[in-house]
Amino acid sequence: MDSILVRGGGELHGEIPIAGAKNACLTLMPATLLSDEPLTLTNAPRLSDIATMTTLLQSLGAEVSSMQQGQVLALSSHDIHNRRADYDIVRKMRASILVLGPLLARFGEAVVSLPGGCAIGARPVDLHLRALEALGAELELRDGYVHAKAVGGLKGGTIDFPLVSVGATENALMAATLARGTTVMNNAAREPEIVDLAQCLRRMGAQIDGEGTSTITIQGVDTLNGATHAVVTDRIELGTYMLAPAFCGGEVECIGGRIDLVGAFCEKLDAAGISVTETPRGLKVARKNGRIRAVDIETEPFPGFPTDLQAQMMALLCTADGTSVLEEKIFENRFMHAPELIRMGADIDVHGGHATVRGVEKLKGARVMATDLRASVSLILAGLAAEGETVVSRVYHLDRGYERVEQKLGACGAHIERIKG
Repeated sequence: MDSILVRGGGELHGEIPIAGAKNACLTLMPATLLSDEPLTLTNAPRLSDIATMTTLLQSLGAEVSSMQQGQVLALSSHDIHNRRADYDIVRKMRASILVLGPLLARFGEAVVSLPGGCAIGARPVDLHLRALEALGAELELRDGYVHAKAVGGLKGGTIDFPLVSVGATENALMAATLARGTTVMNNAAREPEIVDLAQCLRRMGAQIDGEGTSTITIQGVDTLNGATHAVVTDRIELGTYMLAPAFCGGEVECIGGRIDLVGAFCEKLDAAGISVTETPRGLKVARKNGRIRAVDIETEPFPGFPTDLQAQMMALLCTADGTSVLEEKIFENRFMHAPELIRMGADIDVHGGHATVRGVEKLKGARVMATDLRASVSLILAGLAAEGETVVSRVYHLDRGYERVEQKLGACGAHIERIKG
């Protein structure tokens, strides 16, 4: 099993290209199931989760091929011969549930295993199911699978989400494009990945209005056509690499970065003493004079502070001047990286959904273990600023969401290498 070795010390200087968004691409890929014409995705990230979704779609009969070293995905669902998504594939990744809506909308039936993914909380799929039931789907949970039917096709309806759910909004949005009549989704997620999906579906001929707001309206159409679409910049990878020079000094330009994707995050960076400057190519980030200042963080749905940047921010605040309080309001069990940071000398107390971080002068390198995707990269960032060597094990989590971490950070002067296991 691979691990990552990081030697602390030294500033970072240079540029880091930001990949297309994993969470957007994993939603766009199942959209191919809505049409028998080709869908081409450019700016695709090269990640193990993308490979898993490829395997899942191919198991249904879709054709998926990659070009330009994996940055272009060509998909076609003209010959879907299987409408069952098996547990052996689905268990590896929660985004697998996103084939349910498209299969049901186009073919009127689907059998999809309940999904797996990072162990960061329950993340139930009930909101997905309730949304599809509002469109006329008949659902039954049996033997760990969702058995779904829509006799005569899905029908437009009103979906009132009791909680904001990105995945449920995406599943319902895709399903509603082929439903008869008008669908209105209230309390819909507003994330950039939702906007990106709506823009792609519109290129395929869907009639959608209101993406990026809490109310989305979809007028169903009979069929969708093919399209070419560029995957939006990954705001989580962007935020992660924006933090890198904050840990160890220097200045890094994140190529392709956009302020509108990380507005709430940038506000916290400014409060902590980190400057963010827009450039013609992206965002330039540097630590201001002196030690990082303590700030309080509260994770919220977009446009609030992203839960997927909480672990990285906690790692930074471990050496801040003062005490920070982090409140995790999206997922339970998402402070599992705290004990690993404590192994590096951090002073952290966790009580339920709150974590209190008292800044220390320095972290010290140690052997630590990644517990999930975002925790893995937070430990690597912490290692950049720690004294000595840090070895992060179980980095298969990392490979699910970050491509070429060693090369990207190494090109800016970081002492980092992958140790093959």
